[in-house]
Amino acid sequence: MISEQFDLSNRLGRGDRTALGIWFWELDRVLLALILSLLAIGLLAVAAASPATARRLSSADVSLPELYFFYRQFAWAVIAFVTMLVISMFPKNMVRRMALIGFAAMVVAMLFTIILGSEINGAKRWINLGFMSFQASEFLKPFYAVAIAWVVSWKLKDKSLPVYPIIFAITGFLAMILMLQPDLGQTILLSGICFAVIMVSGVKFWKLAALFGMGIGGLVTAYFTYSVAATRIDAFLFGTDGITHDKLALSTLSAGGLFGVGPGLGERKYSLPEAHTDYIFSVIGEEFGLLACAAIIIIYFAIIIRVALRLFEEKDYFTILAVTGLVTQFCGQAMINIAVNLGMFPSKGMTLPFISYGGSSLWSISITSGLILALTRRNPFMHKQGQNRRYNR
Repeated sequence: MISEQFDLSNRLGRGDRTALGIWFWELDRVLLALILSLLAIGLLAVAAASPATARRLSSADVSLPELYFFYRQFAWAVIAFVTMLVISMFPKNMVRRMALIGFAAMVVAMLFTIILGSEINGAKRWINLGFMSFQASEFLKPFYAVAIAWVVSWKLKDKSLPVYPIIFAITGFLAMILMLQPDLGQTILLSGICFAVIMVSGVKFWKLAALFGMGIGGLVTAYFTYSVAATRIDAFLFGTDGITHDKLALSTLSAGGLFGVGPGLGERKYSLPEAHTDYIFSVIGEEFGLLACAAIIIIYFAIIIRVALRLFEEKDYFTILAVTGLVTQFCGQAMINIAVNLGMFPSKGMTLPFISYGGSSLWSISITSGLILALTRRNPFMHKQGQNRRYNR
């Protein structure tokens, strides 16, 4: 009996050598806590925004419950949480293998979307699965980040390999597919991931400048060839007619002042077109206040800082590149969404990670988070030994 109690008390302790015990002590639990805090905030925010969207989508024949989207989001949150924890247990070689297989599958799915995808608001970005709409480009992003990191890491084995032309070709091909849907926002984010990975890889400054110039050229081309982009940019810069969502989002966000009008008491959210997805940050501002919005921004920056601290002593080149790309995707998407809600950027239809409503969005960002947690795992005993060796010198 005494030995059984002793074993129970040491379960998941530092002496535990089971797979679960090793995972628990290698995992960055601070990073996990930051991610879970976003997930909890997201459930609360969707509960606040759900009545506005449910009322907007209800009709004489169909009346949606006020918390309809919250119930669905809660179910997806459970799936996302389990997915994230399972992926965080993968070793690095399995992470790379999973990402490469996932990348190939999502490219095929995106090609399929262009042909047979469901068209919503003039864009073919979704595959209707009956119980949910599947957006392949959402799942492509984390797999893309790991895939191009793997390609760039080849240069450690053979510097003569044309790794940069290869990832430029891959990125250009994906950008072409995305613009056929069309999806300018995801194209910009994918280009940002590519830029971040190349920058960390140690490329010369003039090549970075040339890459940045290519990005600006791409935006200019999109403006003259993509009518939706031109309309949104004109509305943002010149206040032309047709789109007032950004100004409406900003006025909703600031309506609550520092502390908000209170949960469920917001009124301006009912005039927002996508209160539960694109403009959920504005709903948070109205009902919970600007201080709550500031806290969310701080959490995203805390995730960046925490990951950077984990990478400072990382020796594996592939891991550094892959985690850089994944964090760029995660926090870059957050910053774009927040900038849109603040009226600092044209509307892009991009969700706020772990906070906006959406099965594809929530599930894909859980994959991103799981990959980050898996790649930043560190044996604390080995890390301590390394510190002691440096100190003894």
